[in-house]
Amino acid sequence: MQSSSDSSTFKLDQRVHSTNDPRRVGTVKYIGPVEGHPGTWVGVDWDNGEAKHDGSLNGIRYFEARSQLSGSFVRTQNLSAGISFIEALYIRYRDQPTQEDEDEMYVLSASNRRVSVQLVGKEKIQDKLSRLEELTGASLSYLGVSNPGSPNEISTIVPNLKELDLTGNLLSEWKDVGVICEQLPSLVALNLSNNSMSHEIVGLPELKHIHILVLNNTGINWTQIEVLQDLLPVIEELHLMGNGINAIQTASSSIVHGFDSLRLLNLEENCIAEWNEILKLSHLRSLEELHLNKNNLNQIFYPDHDIINKMVGGDESHDQSCIPFQNLRCLLLGGNDIEDLASVDSLNSFPKLIDIRLSENPIADPGRGGIPRFVLVARLARVEILNGSEVSTRERKESEIRYVRLVMSKLHGNPDEIKQHPRFIELKNFLGIEDERPSVGTTGPQKMASGLLSVTLKSVAPSIGEKPPLTKKLPSATTIGKLKILCETFFKLRSIRPKLFLQEEGSPLPILLDDEMATLMDVGIGNDSTVLVDEES
Repeated sequence: MQSSSDSSTFKLDQRVHSTNDPRRVGTVKYIGPVEGHPGTWVGVDWDNGEAKHDGSLNGIRYFEARSQLSGSFVRTQNLSAGISFIEALYIRYRDQPTQEDEDEMYVLSASNRRVSVQLVGKEKIQDKLSRLEELTGASLSYLGVSNPGSPNEISTIVPNLKELDLTGNLLSEWKDVGVICEQLPSLVALNLSNNSMSHEIVGLPELKHIHILVLNNTGINWTQIEVLQDLLPVIEELHLMGNGINAIQTASSSIVHGFDSLRLLNLEENCIAEWNEILKLSHLRSLEELHLNKNNLNQIFYPDHDIINKMVGGDESHDQSCIPFQNLRCLLLGGNDIEDLASVDSLNSFPKLIDIRLSENPIADPGRGGIPRFVLVARLARVEILNGSEVSTRERKESEIRYVRLVMSKLHGNPDEIKQHPRFIELKNFLGIEDERPSVGTTGPQKMASGLLSVTLKSVAPSIGEKPPLTKKLPSATTIGKLKILCETFFKLRSIRPKLFLQEEGSPLPILLDDEMATLMDVGIGNDSTVLVDEES
């Protein structure tokens, strides 16, 4: 990697990396003397926040770092101002493997000796990669690319490039991105993640062929996206993760217009807290996937005409016939703060929504007072994929039956409960489930046998040892506390306190059953459910 000991190589706000580590990237914030230390120093604010101070040393402020320990002073010879696009291309695809690379290509034998690994077809692969004019995809991540290089050099060497990954380099000026893209007429996918891009978008031509643009962790905001919109006429996928976006700022209207081809918008790991901000995206006609995982949303709802009209006000460009989120099929909401059932039920109003993620929200976590998967499946009428798992026809039917019986058990003595279950009557009639009738026995009124659940108890506790699963018929009103006592008897536990988990179809992890007052029906245990019996640690 190129480096320089000349301080004139560097300028304020320039992106640099450590000479010995191209993944250690930062921004120049100071160039000059440091009291008590001879020579010229460069003050760098490092992206990873792992340095020595906040820009001050011995009581003297030299620059403002982003955090308490993200700044340090570095000698010029220990910094690199980067290399050109073509230099990086040669390093990645033309250079022969280093001795370090070769040393890594081994396995250990039974006697702990290194045995070299010969990759099958290695020479053919290297030969193909060395013919750069045939490359259709290139990854130049973390190589210190800071500029496009000489005019027309890129188009001569890699004329057929379609996909380009420039993650973690030193690019910051949009005009440099434009120069690269203009020389790659076949380019359809570009990844600029982890490049700190300028807030001023100047010198960027229309990117006529870019269908996929990834701008994760680039510091971009929605005001800049509005500028980019006119330069991306055929964009289909736009990824904007980790940019601290908290609002959808629109210049001329309160609704986002344009982006006629946009199918996927990724806003994960941002700071959006108000659902009204997301409603500004409701008129993107081609939008099929909206990724909102790990924001700060605490409520969602489907907008009616009154809400939309209030948002647009006197905007004459607003199309009254446009149905909000008319083609949205996938909505990822994992890792937010949603905790109300009304938000879950509102998802039924989205016309084409079938793929939903709600994991890591309070409402979907029974351990935090949320509801189990089977209740989510039953309440979401059209969901086909929930939290990344397919909802099979069998799972849907079983979930809806369990849900109806759960609601029926709660309605006894509390008829107002039905208001919390908008799909209950519809499902009860569709499934043909009749109200339970009491039968009179020698001890007075009793519930019918249909109130018994077949539950499989499976031991997974190391100290219990390997024991065959037990299938027991239990009343649905059995509490978790009572079930723990029964498990102590079933598995002959004396000094071990059991810890129970519900293993649900479609859920990647079992659900902890820690509310000892809750009944089997309350926590979603139905017929043929499996309960894992572990031990308290």
